[in-house]
Amino acid sequence: MATKELVFEIGTEEMPAIPLYKATAQMQNLVTEALDASGLAFAGVECASTPRRITTFVHGLADFTEPVHESAKGPAAAFAFDADGNPTKAALGFARGKGVDASQLVVREEGGKEYVWAEIDKPAQPAEQIVAGILADAAGKLSWPRSQRWGTHACRFVRPVRWLLCLFGDEVVPVEFCDLVAGNTTRGNRLLDPHDVVVPSAEAYVETLRGVHVIVSAEERVRVIREGIAQVEQREGLVAATPRHTFDEVVNLVEWPTVIEADFDEEFLRVPHEIIVESMLSNQRYFPLNDADGNLTRHFLLVSNGDPARADVIAAGNERVVRARLDDAKFFYEEDLKRPLEAYVPQLERVGFQEKLGSMLDKTTRVERIARAVAAQSGAEEHVAKAAERAAHLCKADLVTSAVIEFTSQQGVMGGYYAAASGESDEVARAISQQYRPRFAGDALPDELAGRIVALADKLDTVCGIFAIDQAPTGSSDPFAVRRSAIGVIAILRAEPQIRLADAIDAAIEALVAQGIAFDAVAVRAAVREFFVGRLASIAKEEGVSPDTIDAVRSVDVVEPVIFLNRAHALQTARAEEAELFDDLASAYTRADHLRDAALGEAFDASVAGEQELALNDAIDEATRRVTEALSGDVDYPAAIAALAALRGPIDAFFDEVMVMADDQAVRENRLRLLNRFENAFTGVANIGAMAKKR
Repeated sequence: MATKELVFEIGTEEMPAIPLYKATAQMQNLVTEALDASGLAFAGVECASTPRRITTFVHGLADFTEPVHESAKGPAAAFAFDADGNPTKAALGFARGKGVDASQLVVREEGGKEYVWAEIDKPAQPAEQIVAGILADAAGKLSWPRSQRWGTHACRFVRPVRWLLCLFGDEVVPVEFCDLVAGNTTRGNRLLDPHDVVVPSAEAYVETLRGVHVIVSAEERVRVIREGIAQVEQREGLVAATPRHTFDEVVNLVEWPTVIEADFDEEFLRVPHEIIVESMLSNQRYFPLNDADGNLTRHFLLVSNGDPARADVIAAGNERVVRARLDDAKFFYEEDLKRPLEAYVPQLERVGFQEKLGSMLDKTTRVERIARAVAAQSGAEEHVAKAAERAAHLCKADLVTSAVIEFTSQQGVMGGYYAAASGESDEVARAISQQYRPRFAGDALPDELAGRIVALADKLDTVCGIFAIDQAPTGSSDPFAVRRSAIGVIAILRAEPQIRLADAIDAAIEALVAQGIAFDAVAVRAAVREFFVGRLASIAKEEGVSPDTIDAVRSVDVVEPVIFLNRAHALQTARAEEAELFDDLASAYTRADHLRDAALGEAFDASVAGEQELALNDAIDEATRRVTEALSGDVDYPAAIAALAALRGPIDAFFDEVMVMADDQAVRENRLRLLNRFENAFTGVANIGAMAKKR
C-alpha cells in the first residue's frame, strides 16, 4: 500500500509564546492517538510551531486503511430463531448492532452448541476521509490558558484562525475548522513576506516557508539564536544572560530570528542591576551582556523578526524603548533613596497580608518577635542577634517603595540596597536582600546566620499563621505557599541545627497570640508539628529512605529536621547492611509491644527472675547506657542503632525460653515489666516495630 506525507497547518494571529509549547505537544499526542485508533498505518507524527502557526506532520501515512473481515459471535441459535425459523428480537438486535441484515447471520457449532455469527466485511477507507475529521477534532480539543470565540466563528481558539492548509502528498485535504476550509496556501513572515504563497506538496512545505522567511522548526530557531549569541559573545568577550523561560519565550516570538547587539546609556549602570536585568528580560525580552567577572555591561542582545539588512535601524529603535524603560527605573530608585528605609515601615499598615492575620506591618511585628526569640535560643552572638532583629524590622519596608511596586520580583533585593544607602550595616542589608531564600528546593540559603534567622522567622510566621486561621494547604490548593515555606525552614535548620524547630514554632505561635489573634494554640502547635513531620518524611523518601524506616522514625515524635533525617539515614544504612538482623529485631519488638502493659511500669524484680530474664535485663541496661552515650554530646546515630541491634540475641532467647503470660500473676507482671524496659530502650531512637511491615 502506498504512503505519502501529510501536513496540516493552522494559521492564526500571533499566539502566546509559552502556552504554544504545550499546545504543540498536545496536538501531536491527540493526532497520534486518533490515528492509532483509526486503522490507518503511519510512520510517525511530528508537530512544530511558530508565533503564527501550528503545523502537524504525519510521516508515511497510508493511502487507505486495510480491508478487515471480522466474525462476531451472537446468541445461541435456539434463542436466535423461532420455531418457524424466523429471527427473534435477540437475533435482530445482534444483527443491527453489527451493521448487518439478520438474513446474513450464519449458524456455526462451537463447544457442542450452535450459535449465530455475523460475518462483517469492512472495506478499505481512503485516508483523506479519516484524517480530515481527526485533524479538525484535535484542533478543537487544544487547551489554552485563555481561549474565546472570534467574530462569528462558532469554535473557540486562543487567537483568530486566519487560514488552514492541509496537503496529503500534492492533494488538498479539505479539513474544516473555525468556518474555514483547508487549501494549499500559507502565509509568509508578516514583516518580510506578508503575502499568500502556494505550497505544491506536503514534502515541499518546510522549504516553501523558508523561502518566505519562516523557519517552521522551533529547534532550528533555537540553533540560529544560540549561534548568533555565541558570535557576539566571542566578538565582544562578553557573556549573555539567557534564562530558560525568557529564551523559550523569544524562540516562539520570531519566525526568522536575527540576533542584534544594542546598548543603553552608561548612566543607567548606577541603578541596581537587578531591576535593569528584570526590565530587559521581563518587559522587552532582551538578553543582558555581562563581563567575564559577571558584572553587568551597557550592552544587550535582542532577537529580531525583521530584515537583517536593517539591523542598525532595529537596534536604534529598541535602544529608544529600553532607554525610556530604564529612565523610569532610575527615577523610581532615586526617588526611593530620598527617604531612609525605616521611614517606609509605617506605610506597611496599608498593605494587607491576610484578612485574619492583618497587614504587612502586623506580619513585620511578628517576624521581628520570632527573630528575637530564635536568635536568643540559638545562642547567636550579640551582634548577630541585633542584626537579625533590625533586619526583621526593616525586611518588608521596600514593599511600599516605587521601584518594588513597579518591579515586584525585586522585593527584598531593593530593600537591601535601600538599607545600605540608609546606613544600615552590611549584615543587615544582606539579611534583608536574602530574606526570601531559599525560594525553592535546592536554592541557596542566606549567606549569614542573621539572614537565616530572618528568613526562618518570616516563613515560620506564614506557616503558623495560616494554620491558626484554619486554612492549611489541602490537595493542590496552597495560595500562601505554605509547603514551600516549610521546605525553606527545613533547609535552613539543616544548616543551623542549633536552632530548634519546636522552640521556633512556639515563638511563632506566641507572636500570633500577642497580637490578639484567636485560635486554639495547643491544637495549632500540634498540627504545625505534624505538618513539618510530613514534610520531613517526604524529604527522607526523596533521599532514598524506605517508607517503613521513615515510619519507624516518625512514630517516636521527632520534629527536629537534622535529628529526623540523620536518624532515618542511619537506620536505613544499618538495615541495608544487616537486613536479617533488623527484620528479626523488628519482629521481636512487635511481639513485645503486643504483650507489654505500660500501666505496670518498669520496676523489674531481678530476685525472682530466671536466667534468660536476667540476661535480657542486663542487655537492656547495656543498650540503654550505650544509646544514652551515643545521643549525648556529638550525636552518633549509627552507634545508638548498633546498641539496639545488640538486643536481638537476648530478646530471641527470652521468647524461646520464657513463657511471658505465666499463670502466677506476680511472675507474669514481672516479665511484662521487663518487656516494658525492652521497648523503652528504643524510645528516642525509632519504633523498630514499624520495620516489621512488609518492605
